[in-house]
Amino acid sequence: MLKTLLGEVKQYKKVTLLTPLFTMGEVVMEVLLPYITAMIIDKGINAGDMKAVLLYGGLMVIMAFMSLYFGTQAGRYAAKAATGFASNVREDMFRKIQDYSFSNIDKFSTAGLVTRLTTDVTNLQNAFQMIIRIAVRPPLMLIFSIVMCVIISPDLSVIFLVAVIFLAFALYMITSRAMPAFNKVFTRYDDVNASVQENVSAIRVVKAFVREDYENEKFKTAAGNLKSLFVRAESLIAFNNPVMMLTVYGCIISLSWFGARHVVNGAMTTGNLTSMFSYVMSILMSLMMLSMVFVMITMSIASAKRISEVLNEVPDLANPENPVMEVENGAIDFNHVSFSYKSGSGESVLKDIDLHIKSGETIGILGPTGSGKSTFVSLISRLYDASEGEVKVGGVNVKDYDMAVLRDQVSVVLQKNVLFSGTIIDNLRWGNENATEEECIAACKMACADEFIEKMPDGYHTYIEQGGTNVSGGQRQRLCIARALMKKPKVLILDDSTSAVDTATDAAIREAFRQTIPGTTKLIISQRLASLMDADRVLVLHRGEVNGFDTPENLLMNNEIYQEIYMTQVMGGGGDFDTASASA
Repeated sequence: MLKTLLGEVKQYKKVTLLTPLFTMGEVVMEVLLPYITAMIIDKGINAGDMKAVLLYGGLMVIMAFMSLYFGTQAGRYAAKAATGFASNVREDMFRKIQDYSFSNIDKFSTAGLVTRLTTDVTNLQNAFQMIIRIAVRPPLMLIFSIVMCVIISPDLSVIFLVAVIFLAFALYMITSRAMPAFNKVFTRYDDVNASVQENVSAIRVVKAFVREDYENEKFKTAAGNLKSLFVRAESLIAFNNPVMMLTVYGCIISLSWFGARHVVNGAMTTGNLTSMFSYVMSILMSLMMLSMVFVMITMSIASAKRISEVLNEVPDLANPENPVMEVENGAIDFNHVSFSYKSGSGESVLKDIDLHIKSGETIGILGPTGSGKSTFVSLISRLYDASEGEVKVGGVNVKDYDMAVLRDQVSVVLQKNVLFSGTIIDNLRWGNENATEEECIAACKMACADEFIEKMPDGYHTYIEQGGTNVSGGQRQRLCIARALMKKPKVLILDDSTSAVDTATDAAIREAFRQTIPGTTKLIISQRLASLMDADRVLVLHRGEVNGFDTPENLLMNNEIYQEIYMTQVMGGGGDFDTASASA
C-alpha cells in the first residue's frame, strides 16, 4: 500500500522534500529564541548591560523573521505537494477505472468508487500535507527542545522524559482502538452515497410513486448509521485532550516546584528557568500536535487502503503482446462458448453456444429476461472473456485483437442509453471525434433522429443535459444509435435499443440499415417480434442455451417459443416476450 501511494508523488518529489527542510529551519529558529531570551535576562537585564540587550534583541528579531520566512515557504510547498499528490491519485484512479473490464467494475459499487475518488482522496491529501509538514515539525521541536533542556538542566529534563513516555503510551492505546472504528466509517459513506445517487438518478420514479417519505427514511437510516459509527470513533479520539492537559499541567507543576528550588539553591538562573518554561510549552504543544497527526493518520489509513485497492486492481482483460490491428470483416463465430460471471461458481450464464454468423447478416436475438442475451453480445466486443470456448470476429479470436481496434469495429448500443452533457454534435463525435457535421447529419438520418433534431431551436448544436434528461427516451435511443453508426463499424449491436420508439420509426431505422450499411453485420436484441421479422436469422436463447437459430419462417414452423411469441404478438395483436413465455 505504502509503495503504491508513494509512487503517486511523481513530479512533486522536489517540493515534498523541500517542505520538511524549510520546516526544520523554522523549528531551529523557534527553539533558539527562548535561549536568546535567557541570555537577554541573564547577561543584559540582570547585569544592567543595555548593549547586550540590544545585541541579543536584534538577533531575536532577525531569527523571528527567518522563522517566518521558513514557515511561509514550508506551508507553500506543503500545499503544492499535497494538492499535486491528490491530483495524481485521482487521475490514476480514474484512468485505472477506465481500463477495468466489466468484471472488475462489478467488484466495486458505483457509490464506492465515487467515495474513493472524493472523500477518501481528500482524507489522504490532508494526511499527506500533515505528514510532510506538521508531522515533521512536532518531532523536531520535541527533540530540539529536549536537547536544549538537557543542556540547561539535565536533572529537570527527566520530567519531560517521563511525560513523553506516558503520553506516547496513552496515544497508542487510543489510536489502536479508534482505527477499526474508522475503517467501518468509510464503508458507511458508500451506503450514504449510494442512497443519494439512486434517489437523484430516479427522482422522477420516486415522485411518480409518491415515495418521498420512504426515500427520506432510507436516507435517514443510512446517515444515522454513519453518525453512530463516527460518534463511536470520535468518542475514543476525544480522550486525547484530557490526556494532553493532564500531561501539560503535570509538567508545569513539577517544573515550577523543582525549578524554583534550583533557583533558590543557585543551581539555575532565572533566565534559564524562564527558557525552561518556554521549552516545556514547546514540548507539550509538539505532543499535542502529534496527537492530532495520529488522529488524521488513523482516519487516512482506512482511506489509503480503499484507494490502494482500486490502484492495485489488475484488469481482467488485457491486450496480447502482438495484437491484431485490423478487423477484416463482420463474420462472428461462437465455438462451444460458455460463460460465468464468477469464475468457478458453477453457474453458467451461457452454456455451450456454438453458432456461426456470416459477414453482413442481420441476426435477431430473442429470449426472456435472464436468458443471456446481453451477455452474448458483450462477448463479441470483449467486454467480458468467455470462460470456455472461443469467440471470433472476422475469423480471429477476439483475445488476439487490440481491444480499441476491436471495439471501434464492433459498435454496441447498450440497453441503458447514456448521453453526456454537451451539444448533440459533441455526443455524436464520441463515435468519431474527427467527424464533420455532414457525417453527423448522415448518421442521424439513418437513425431517424434528424426529424426531431431539426425542430430544436439550435438544431445539432442543442445542448444536452447530463444523462440526456431534456430529450425523450425514444430520442435518446435514436441519438445513441446515430453515435454508434459514426464509427462505421463492421458489426453493429443493438441491445434492445429501439424499445422506446414507435413501430413505424423502428421499421424506418431497419430499412435505412438495409440500404446504407448492407455489408455491416447487425445483431438486434428485441422483445418486439416485429423488429426481427425481416432478419436473415433469429437466435432464440433460453436459460443460457440456444433454443433455436434459423430463419423466421423456419422458426415459426418448428420452434415452440417462437410460435408462442408469434401467436401472442402478431396474431393476438400485442404482448411481449416475457409475458408470452412466462410458462416456458
